[in-house]
Amino acid sequence: MRTVIGAVLRGIARSSSGLRHVRRPAVVGAPEFDLAYLRTGPRSRHPIVVVPGGPGLASTLPYRDLRRRATRLGLDLIMIEHRGIGLSRTDTRAEDLPASAMRIEAVLDDIAAVLDREDVESAIVYGASYGSYLAQGFGVRHPTRVHAMILDSPILSTRDHLVERELVRDLLLRGASPGTARPAAAIRRLLADGEDPIDLLCVTRAAYELGGHRLLDHVLALRLRGVRGLAWRVLDAYAGRGAVAGAPIPCIYEFDLVGTIAFREMRYGPDPDGEPFDPTQAYAALAPDYEQFAGEPFDLEAELPRFVWPVVVMTGHDDLRTPPSIARRVAGLLPDAVLLEIAGGHSTLESHPLAALRVMDRTRHGERGALHDEVPVLDRLPRRGLSARLPEIVDAAARIDRLVARLRRAPRGRTEPRVDG
Repeated sequence: MRTVIGAVLRGIARSSSGLRHVRRPAVVGAPEFDLAYLRTGPRSRHPIVVVPGGPGLASTLPYRDLRRRATRLGLDLIMIEHRGIGLSRTDTRAEDLPASAMRIEAVLDDIAAVLDREDVESAIVYGASYGSYLAQGFGVRHPTRVHAMILDSPILSTRDHLVERELVRDLLLRGASPGTARPAAAIRRLLADGEDPIDLLCVTRAAYELGGHRLLDHVLALRLRGVRGLAWRVLDAYAGRGAVAGAPIPCIYEFDLVGTIAFREMRYGPDPDGEPFDPTQAYAALAPDYEQFAGEPFDLEAELPRFVWPVVVMTGHDDLRTPPSIARRVAGLLPDAVLLEIAGGHSTLESHPLAALRVMDRTRHGERGALHDEVPVLDRLPRRGLSARLPEIVDAAARIDRLVARLRRAPRGRTEPRVDG
């Protein structure tokens, strides 16, 4: 069944509008591969290259709706299927690309090759999360190809995990901000009762990013009553642990090959500090399958002050994966940056795509300065992305979980039909 589903997904991906290929070297001594990319919308002098997060997230299937909306806005979009993922997964012999082909610098050269094929001198580069690291790296390696840049939930260095760890513990374990004291107390109680700390961390972080402390309260109240139901499973799926640790989802999320980059260059396996609720341990079980960290390819703190193009830096108030303080640091290092702090969690590209498109549109028209005053407008735009709808989905799932729990507790022949709002 998995093989059939994979074939169907790949077939749908191959039917994507604007799909093209460029032949690329994988690594010295190995066969070449056809790098897939998409270009949609009316042609312009400076198209927008959108680099999603990951590593592991595909460009073809997950962003079909984004590209349709971008086309209606008149945006010239290029999205590249990262080597080792989806339609760029295999070489000319239909074999998976080798681990030695998984290098950030090779990924950046792939982007440049697509611009060459499309006869584009320079582009607006939009990078989200891991894609923001690639965008910044592209600016270092190919500075003449950058017209402007948008950094969404930016990563600055492989030391970011220290900031992430402290913020997660402050909010979710210590309850150090308004509204988090009660959920933090619930989390401490669950940990004391033997709840798996990694499961608890991934689910509660997802709940907080999606719906703040209110949604987190609802989920934890159920868990304290012994309910590990539909709401919990939805959040666990959103956290992506199954897709990372298990079989890849073709053309949607494929971590298995590009995980080499995650561990060797992005330091996904840093040493734990021995304290509970350590987000760096979310990938610990996978570390033995990959090479150890060998050093990151760029010193972005040293490079960012040399960026001569205009940049927009975006961060979500509730982002617990790439904390807002890192975005502020990135903006402070850049000579010409506009910082936007908007409502929501991680990666505006997924959580609030209409806001992401608005920022792209303003940037292509040279109107970045207007974005400062438009943050309330961005916050009010309808949230159309899948992750934007997840708070409602989790709320509905929690209501179902509460009803099921009542029905199980009710004496035989009697039910309690009321469902909490």
